[in-house]
Amino acid sequence: MNNAFLSDAQRVVKNPNILVNMVSQRVRQLGQGHKPLIAADVRMSFMDVALKEIADGKLQFEMGIAEVRGPSLKLRRKKAA
Repeated sequence: MNNAFLSDAQRVVKNPNILVNMVSQRVRQLGQGHKPLIAADVRMSFMDVALKEIADGKLQFEMGIAEVRGPSLKLRRKKAA
C-alpha cells in the first residue's frame, strides 16, 4: 500500500470506517474485472488504485439504511463536469 495515496484519500474521506469500506468494496469490484477510473500503473495493487480513485475524486459514497442488515454503503462514480 502506498502511504501517499492513503494520506490523500484520508483528506477526502475523513471518517476512517467509511474509507475502509469504500476501499474494500472497490478492491472487490476491481478484482472482479471492473476497469480502473484512473490511469493505473501495472505495479499498483487494487488497493492503491482504489485509494488513488478516492483521492482524485473519482468515487463518491452514499449512505443508506437497509431494513434488515443495518447501514449500507454504496459507491457512485462521480459524474464528469
